[in-house]
Amino acid sequence: MPDPFKTQNQSNPAGAVDCKGWVLYDGSCGFCAWWVPYWEQTLLKRGFRIVPLQTDWVIQELKLSQEELSQDLRLLLSNGEHLQGAEVYRYLMRRIWWAHPLYILSVLPILRKIFDWGYRTFASNRFRISTACGLSNRSKRT
Repeated sequence: MPDPFKTQNQSNPAGAVDCKGWVLYDGSCGFCAWWVPYWEQTLLKRGFRIVPLQTDWVIQELKLSQEELSQDLRLLLSNGEHLQGAEVYRYLMRRIWWAHPLYILSVLPILRKIFDWGYRTFASNRFRISTACGLSNRSKRT
């Protein structure tokens, strides 16, 4: 298996670029398996790939229990740094010009707490939300 840190983005029409990191989502969550791939092209343009948390190399790299692994959206940067939860959204919003205003709002003291609470509440209820929205709990990416 190729080293994920040395992979190149082959789907970029402008040519291959170095991968800056991987957005890691819970492939067993219907909403997550719809939401993250929905943004794949936007992320690819900025050098980020998407991969389900259940992928073998992700499990080996992060060395977390299955329960810990699937609690949050995660971002694994090519330098080995690892972010999780609301910090993943902040990191990515800061790098997308049209989402940058949302990033600024998300770091203001009171709004930071609201943003974190909103993320945590949604993450804790994502399976119920997936069911209510009729989203399959199977990832299309394996």
